Amino acid sequence: MGPAPRTLELFYDVLSPYSWLGFEVLCRYQHIWNVKLQLRPSYIAGIMRDSGNKPPSLLPRKAQYMIKDLIRLKQHFQVPLRYPKDFNATILQKGSLSAMRFLTAVNMEHPERLEQVSRELWMRIWSRDEDIVEPQSILAAAQKAGLSAEKAQGLLEKSSTEQVKNQLKETTEAACKYEAFGLPLTVAHVDGHTHVLFGSDRMELLAHLLGEKWMGPAPPALSARL
Repeated sequence: MGPAPRTLELFYDVLSPYSWLGFEVLCRYQHIWNVKLQLRPSYIAGIMRDSGNKPPSLLPRKAQYMIKDLIRLKQHFQVPLRYPKDFNATILQKGSLSAMRFLTAVNMEHPERLEQVSRELWMRIWSRDEDIVEPQSILAAAQKAGLSAEKAQGLLEKSSTEQVKNQLKETTEAACKYEAFGLPLTVAHVDGHTHVLFGSDRMELLAHLLGEKWMGPAPPALSARL
């Protein structure tokens, strides 16, 4: 019998394109490394407020860098990123609260669908430049991820309950207790030690901490068999 898998917690918000990159890498490597991945939908605006941080888009130099950075990362990570045409309206005004509440409800009721629904919401906002906060948008993403119309509607209704709101708040507070100042945040529990890593560009370091092999952000399809 091999060693027990180490636990990785990924705190993320679909409003964050860097969260999408980290999410896809860990979803790929969960089938290669000896790890148990726990997806933790969080609310990035709450983390920003708690830490006193500001979105890169509010700082002109960071904003310009981010546009160029995402173009490069799209190819490197093999994730179909596309910058929204109206960034301010999409990211700063609409936000992601309803989407993250919905993902919290999915995690509570159908955790086996959380990966797929999260990815569909990222595809909407960061690949097809579509809405993620209106009820019909959320339902469309859920159904494309494989949930029936009935289940999706039930989850949408549940997402407005105090139970779900409190759960999202608790998960966001958990990230803040790890001293998060943005997302994604990966928390690795390895051999009795806890390692907190910020960003999507710390995966090679994560591999080192786990004692696992790093094969780039998009490992070959046969890597899991080697």
